[in-house]
Amino acid sequence: MSEPLISIEDLYIESSGRKDSILKKVNIQVKKGEIVGLIGESGSGKSITAKAILGLLPSTMKVQGQILFQNKNIVSMSAKEHRKLLGKEIGIIFQDYRGSFTPYIKIGKQIVETICTHLPIRKKEAKNIAFQVLEEMGLDANRVYQSYPFQLSGGQVQRAAIAMALALKPALLICDEVTTALDVMNGEKVLNYIDQVRRDTGCAVLMITHDLVQAYKRTDRMYVMHRGQIVEEGDPEQIRCHHQHPYTKKLCSCLLSLPGEKGIITNERVTAL
Repeated sequence: MSEPLISIEDLYIESSGRKDSILKKVNIQVKKGEIVGLIGESGSGKSITAKAILGLLPSTMKVQGQILFQNKNIVSMSAKEHRKLLGKEIGIIFQDYRGSFTPYIKIGKQIVETICTHLPIRKKEAKNIAFQVLEEMGLDANRVYQSYPFQLSGGQVQRAAIAMALALKPALLICDEVTTALDVMNGEKVLNYIDQVRRDTGCAVLMITHDLVQAYKRTDRMYVMHRGQIVEEGDPEQIRCHHQHPYTKKLCSCLLSLPGEKGIITNERVTAL
């Protein structure tokens, strides 16, 4: 068995002013080349887990436990060491795409600066990479490159943000509700491209989502989070058909069924439970 690229071990997160922990004994592993889903309702602790990996928690929150990335404990790293990992080694696609770009600088310039900051290449080569990834996202690369964020739709900005993250080809890619601002067709295009990058580079993907159909279709393994705890884990088939925890059962029952059928509607077919 291959070693996990990232291993979260007995992670507790507490916040001043709260009696109970935000996260309680969270254990998650993601191996190189696999897509792991982290599912649960809003407020269950999914995004807090991602922020702990990225070192983006406020100072009022206390972290206990280990987050081992390539056998190095992120929790005990200095801020300077941690920053070196972000972007090139650990990429993030945020749910709130509006925070991905400065509104007063053209998108192309921001993508090029990001690439040049992390990779030892010249601006001309970085510009070629920027055009390539924008086109892969199904965008008019020349128009988007020359545009300010406010000149584009929310979906276009989201896809440009995804393109910027993928341009660096990180070892670990954290996707936090990446298709929220996209319609179904563009959402599928984005997920297909992320999967292509995974196959080409061997990167690991942590997919944070409350879209069960998306998780069933795209992930190799899944973790179910409820009130800051992992209550169940397994492959998509186990979670969908052979779940054990009452919360997982409740979560799975939220999927749409055809009248008179005990099934779920996916993009490809109706699968009997």
